[in-house]
Amino acid sequence: MRTYLYIFSALILLSCNKNIKNDYSVDWKATQLYYLEHLEKSISNLEQLKLNDPDNQVNIQLFNDARSNFKIAEPYAAYLNPEVGHRANGPALPIFRDDNGRVLPPIGLQKIEESIYDGNVSSAEFTQEVENTIGLLNVLRENIKKRELTPTRFFVATQQQLMRIISFSLTNFDTPLSQQGLDDTALTLNSLKKVYSYTIRNDKKIKGSELDRKFIQEIDEAIEIVENYGGTNYDFDRFTFIRDHINPICRSWKALRDQSGYWKDSKDFPFNFEAETFFESDSFNLAYFTPTVNRNPSKEQIALGEKLFFDPNLSKDGKISCASCHVPNKDYQDGFKTALDNTGKSLPRNTPTLINVAYQQNFFWDGRSEDLLSQINQVFTNDREFNTDVHQFSDAILKDSSYTKIFKDVFGRVPSSNKNLIKAISSYIATLKNFDSKFDRNIRGNEESMTASEINGFNLYMGKALCASCHFMPLTNGTVPPFFMETEKEVIGVSETSKNDAWDNDPGFYIMYEEPIHWGMFKTPSIREIANTSPYMHNGIYSSLEEVIDFYNKGGGAGLGFDIPHQTLPFDQLNLTEKEQIDLVAYMKTLSR
Repeated sequence: MRTYLYIFSALILLSCNKNIKNDYSVDWKATQLYYLEHLEKSISNLEQLKLNDPDNQVNIQLFNDARSNFKIAEPYAAYLNPEVGHRANGPALPIFRDDNGRVLPPIGLQKIEESIYDGNVSSAEFTQEVENTIGLLNVLRENIKKRELTPTRFFVATQQQLMRIISFSLTNFDTPLSQQGLDDTALTLNSLKKVYSYTIRNDKKIKGSELDRKFIQEIDEAIEIVENYGGTNYDFDRFTFIRDHINPICRSWKALRDQSGYWKDSKDFPFNFEAETFFESDSFNLAYFTPTVNRNPSKEQIALGEKLFFDPNLSKDGKISCASCHVPNKDYQDGFKTALDNTGKSLPRNTPTLINVAYQQNFFWDGRSEDLLSQINQVFTNDREFNTDVHQFSDAILKDSSYTKIFKDVFGRVPSSNKNLIKAISSYIATLKNFDSKFDRNIRGNEESMTASEINGFNLYMGKALCASCHFMPLTNGTVPPFFMETEKEVIGVSETSKNDAWDNDPGFYIMYEEPIHWGMFKTPSIREIANTSPYMHNGIYSSLEEVIDFYNKGGGAGLGFDIPHQTLPFDQLNLTEKEQIDLVAYMKTLSR
């Protein structure tokens, strides 16, 4: 009899557990199929588009459907294959492959949009463009089919898509001609609501909770704002929308993610998942941007790096240090038009600030160094700078007895070369950051001190002035969200003098591969601390922000009349009014500490 009671009790327990699972089940597979279904719809839309001539009137609707379906699938599709995902929806620019030296023609959804809206493409070219894009999407489709959606993949992919709203949708980066960024924002938020309903909303710790209700309300309110907005795209108040709607959604999403218990924090991504928004002082994971050999340095190593940063004995003649050009009270630049060498003569390029320099993937104006260690190394070996061999240890340093103990504490011994010194200096430079400017505090809602002019300047930066299409928000540099795997370089046609009468003859990135599309190409720097780091541009020709804005307003070098066949900056005039230019400068000044 007792045996039967045990069996009966076990059956009841299994039945109860089964009911609990049915009531509160996180269906990761349904979400994976949701992404796959919409990617397949996008491919189907493009297959129909491929059959049409470029000027067919139905193309716009077919293309919009293809884009919309791709945007829904994008979080997981691009997460699994960042390179292909970015090409499928990246800028309509040629791609240079440094592994084989080939220049690939632009492909992807933005190139198709360009062909539909601008025309000037043959039927054969149009068909090929669409076929190439279908090929990219087929690769992404196979990835989704083969790779199971896990909690970690889901949460990281969602974080990346929230970043895309701020960096791409609200700036029309994905839709430069059709200007459908607000539609994309609504689409992304609706999709987030859908996958939330498939996944953690069904967890018993979340379903029906006050946090659940709050999150849905925040999403619905944000969607209603963009869907019912009746003004022009450029007039949309992006500042208020981010502060009052996107940031609260991000905060609630973090709380839901934490409450679900499915998320296990990871340091393998650029985001700090403990940060509530993308505008906190610690929103980004510095280790992700740091070479593997130099991650997580000790406080002692950073302190050593600071000491070395100011020590002129690192240079062969003992006359210059890192701080000679990167002066702390000048926001770690020098205020000169171009840097000075170890004899006091002018070098070819301007000294950039070191603030936030660690949050990029290329270094020097021409982007020739892949990481900060390599950049510092080249300063050591440059005969016009430190002029010391990286394998040679400075005797002058050893004469300072205070170093001996520090070396042993940090490295366990006195180094035999400068390599460890370079690591220490790099670790110190990586601490020089600014994510707590007046702008950051205001966009987070910590204070309300920005003027109407400054807020309008931010909205111009994100919209009409096109600044955020290269200086991506929120880092404001050229490191491309949401993967942050590359830092963009651009050909903008800077003049050789402030008179704007001739294109500067500095070859820029061209020196690396001698590829014509790279002539005059330079890295997109951060504009944080820009108000305090004049003069501007790689050659320091502009002494004021007003001159810089005027240059861009006229369409860069091509807009000035220079013959620049590979300019990546749109050379049409921005048509900013005098007040708009004043407001834009006012906003840029809020990026200082």
